[in-house]
Formats: sequence, structure tokens, C-alpha cells
Amino acid sequence: MGSAEDEEGRNEDEGPQHWVRIPEGFWFGEMPCTQALWLEVMGENPSHFVGKDHPVEQVSWDDCQGFFEKLEAKLGNVGGFRLPKEAEWEYACRAGTTEARYDQDLDSIAWYSANSEERTYPVGEKKANPWGLYDMLGNVLEWCGDVTQSYAKQSLRSGPVEDPIRVIRGGSWNGYARQVRAAYRGRLRRVSRWDYLGFRLAWN
Repeated sequence: MGSAEDEEGRNEDEGPQHWVRIPEGFWFGEMPCTQALWLEVMGENPSHFVGKDHPVEQVSWDDCQGFFEKLEAKLGNVGGFRLPKEAEWEYACRAGTTEARYDQDLDSIAWYSANSEERTYPVGEKKANPWGLYDMLGNVLEWCGDVTQSYAKQSLRSGPVEDPIRVIRGGSWNGYARQVRAAYRGRLRRVSRWDYLGFRLAWN
């Protein structure tokens, strides 16, 4: 986890590189949550760039928790739906690769500032990563469940719900290429809602 010291675009909070043990398996959304799914569950669509197959955006970390509660109720309280932990997100994004991106042709895998024309696009139009996951980089930034912590700390774990700052990953349609990397880490207040900010479901 993290970026090499010579990785182009690297930020200091992406190091040091280190091994992380993920103690149990998890399911991970093939694509970011779409507006169609959000509308089906929540009954409204908060997105600025409207399109049923586009990623939902302008949703806060707290909004996502409400979505999970309603989704579980609709499915019979199966439980387990959540935002991915930061380590899970990076593991899924890398899909066994070790470079800055799972494919070095950035235009083929991501919508970002150089090719997006300042908007989102339907999910799944770009090339998937080796594990068949789409839009892991670009289109919209994705919330993670974790609070922001330094990698230099000995123990990394999800923080308390009341912490106001949460991790975002993946870069977005308005992000520069240096932000559209597997190791890139951002942070926002959990109440933030922006038209470049969405999420992906995890479950276990």
C-alpha cells in the first residue's frame, strides 16, 4: 500500500510503502453506485450531471450511510453493506499490479481533467482493471469508510463515526493526472457534497 518514493505525482502522505493484512474476504462493487440505483433506493437523485447510468454524485459520507440502511431494509436486512476500507479500496484498485495505475494508458481507463470535458460519464465505458472493476480511477472520487491517518502510525484502522474527516480515493473527472493513481489519497469533511464525489459498495 502506498506509492514508491520516485512515483510521479506522489504526495508525502502516500508513504512509506507498507504491507497491509486484510483479515477477511469482501465483495466489491464492479462499478461506482449509479444514479439509477440511488434513485431506486432513496427516491431522489441529488446528482448534478444527470444520467441513470452515470455515477451518483453530490452525496456525502453521511448520505451513504443512509443509503446502506435503506438498501438493507429493501433486501430484507441482509446486513453488511458499507463503504470500503481504504486498504480494501487500494487492493481492489491495484488488482495485483504494482505501478501507479493498473494500465499506463490513462486515457483508456479513466475520465479525468484532460479528457472529460468537465463532466461525468456512464460507468463502465473505460477499460476495466485486471479483476474486472470499472472506473476505479477517474469519473468520480470515491468515499472510503476510514478516517485519515498517517501511514507512519503503527496501527491503521477505521476511526470513530464522529470523526469529521474521511478518506476519498481514485481521482475524478476534474482531477489532474497526478491525482488519478492507485495510491492517491484525499480527505474531505464527511458532510461534503460535490459533483465529483461518489462511492462504491462493499459488503461482507
